[in-house]
Amino acid sequence: MMEKYELIIIGAGPSGMTAGIYAKRAGINTLLIEAGAPGGKLVKTDKIENYPGVGPMSGADLAIQMYEQTQSFDLPTVFADVKALTVEGDKKIIKTDNGDYECQALIIATGTKERLMNIPGEEEFTGKGVSYCAVCDGFFFRNKKVAVIGGGNSALQEALYLTQFVSSLYLIIRRDVFRADRLLVEKVLKEPKINIIKKELPLAVEGQDKVERLILENVDSHEHMTLEVDGIFPYIGSLPCTEFVGDLPILDERGYIVVNADMETAVSGIYAAGDCTAKYLRQVITACGDGAIAAQKAASYLRQN
Repeated sequence: MMEKYELIIIGAGPSGMTAGIYAKRAGINTLLIEAGAPGGKLVKTDKIENYPGVGPMSGADLAIQMYEQTQSFDLPTVFADVKALTVEGDKKIIKTDNGDYECQALIIATGTKERLMNIPGEEEFTGKGVSYCAVCDGFFFRNKKVAVIGGGNSALQEALYLTQFVSSLYLIIRRDVFRADRLLVEKVLKEPKINIIKKELPLAVEGQDKVERLILENVDSHEHMTLEVDGIFPYIGSLPCTEFVGDLPILDERGYIVVNADMETAVSGIYAAGDCTAKYLRQVITACGDGAIAAQKAASYLRQN
């Protein structure tokens, strides 16, 4: 028999967990579904310094505190991968690899996943020198040379984190300026282990049984450069985790969920929050705000229906 709830929240990142806390406080019969570890990208974040009232602390520790708070409100959690979402009148059917669930109101808070470089050798050497999580794998590159690709906040944060392990680090950006916060840029410029390479794009990953070389192409001249490295950490942006949405008319051309200021989508009773939405700023604090609004609006929807 399909389990039924008033509200289901897909995703246990900061937005989803916040929504869960607000929903349970409102007395709503709520289920939280998460495909991985609670916390989302928080789990992979070395340090949080801009979340008011708690910092600085590791992202993993903040994720644990958030999840423990959800459990203090007896919020049931199912660990499953959502495969499809369908709408039948007022019913929302969520199909997972661990059973199907039905709800009246739904909050999608699935966040984003790392954008791939899509170059030769990337897939072959993933787990053999190519990594998308410095916090997870940095220790394995102690006293080795690595490359970090990207000029945004995530790339610079991970580069700084890796300096405690590696002997040297190449920070590769496709432009001649960074897109990161000034404070991070200043820290990177002062770090002697970091060598900045500008206006280069990754072209191929090479090696035998593990990563040995990264081939770059200059943006202007198209000349090639070879870097001898043991590890490669791409941080070149993110993609929304919204594949399960299917043909529902709630996505923009990039796959992000379009919401209004009340976190409402174009489908009645479906809300979205956090990094999977089309928005300007993707931070822990904005995700939590989104989750709180979505839960309050979902509660109002349930009362009216």
